[in-house]
Amino acid sequence: MQGLWIGLMSGTSLDGVDAVLTEFKQAPGQGLQSKVIKTYTLPFSHELREELLSLHESGHNEIHRTALAGNQLARLYAEAVNGLLAEANIGPAQISAIGCHGQTIRHRPELGYTIQIGNAALLAELTSITVVSDFRSRDIAANGQGAPLVPAFHQAVFGHPHINRTIINIGGIANLSVLNNGQENPIKIIGFDSGPGNMLMDAWVEMHTGKRYDESGNWAMTGQVIDRLLAALLAHEFFTLTPPKSTGRDLFNMEWLKSHLQPDDLTQDVQRTLLAFTAQSIADAVQKHAPNTDEIYLCGGGAFNQALIQHLRLLLHPVKIELTDVLGINVSDVEATAFAWLARQALLKAPGNLPCVTGAHGLRILGAIYAC
Repeated sequence: MQGLWIGLMSGTSLDGVDAVLTEFKQAPGQGLQSKVIKTYTLPFSHELREELLSLHESGHNEIHRTALAGNQLARLYAEAVNGLLAEANIGPAQISAIGCHGQTIRHRPELGYTIQIGNAALLAELTSITVVSDFRSRDIAANGQGAPLVPAFHQAVFGHPHINRTIINIGGIANLSVLNNGQENPIKIIGFDSGPGNMLMDAWVEMHTGKRYDESGNWAMTGQVIDRLLAALLAHEFFTLTPPKSTGRDLFNMEWLKSHLQPDDLTQDVQRTLLAFTAQSIADAVQKHAPNTDEIYLCGGGAFNQALIQHLRLLLHPVKIELTDVLGINVSDVEATAFAWLARQALLKAPGNLPCVTGAHGLRILGAIYAC
């Protein structure tokens, strides 16, 4: 199915909405080609961000507050779509569908559920465009993790017939896609969350400096790694689990971090340790589950953290580490483009999951469709 698609993503970093307008083409005998035509970003207001953070925990009147936050998100998503279309100078009728991930407030696949809010029905009304959302639930219903879902997209657009590639998305949570190189003994495609990406670093820097993130890791590099703290963080049982596995704020949050701190820990040393924690947990995952990787490509907000990238290069030397930009998709656009692709899969009635990644009982068509 050719045509124009919109992908919307607002992730665990809670910084805002990324919207991409993309075109997919697939010529006979060739792989899928994805071209990002236009992008548009809207930040979350402080009030919405705080409300979304609070909804990760049980609280007063939370069902009502969740519904209101979902409506607010839908309006922000619609504003992003309309801004994107205006800048591209095209109308809603030219868009095949919107793929909207929604905002995750709970992810408990071990209990059989995941919750992403955003009121897709309202989004369809506000944009007059078909919306596909709720991608994770069907996979979880089939006994999968419901995450990560992007490895299937990564394989479709970044896979190489002769090179072992691993794509690492460093958002709030970091996740890996180990791609099939098509050789005689190919690496099995696997994908899983390796642990925290930017989430703890962002929360700590905001708590102590008021900034949303540590630009290029500059503040972290003024500190020293606290070896005791790093060892304690890496001792979390999540890192002993075998993929498929996924995680989020339910496991890795500020209360968990604070439980490992001592009164004399310097704030900049904690930040430096969190950076080392993210880098080490990613490197450990690569070395354990993708030891034959030839090339690594980074995407997500963490790809802008130069100190983090430098640490990864030291840990994973001599493996080549680059950004997905060199493969044709900007690091900031990969996840939103993936959900445009998942919407396309749903309308094609084609599977969107990889059972070898999520652990689901089989291939499944993902997403609820709100047609226009």
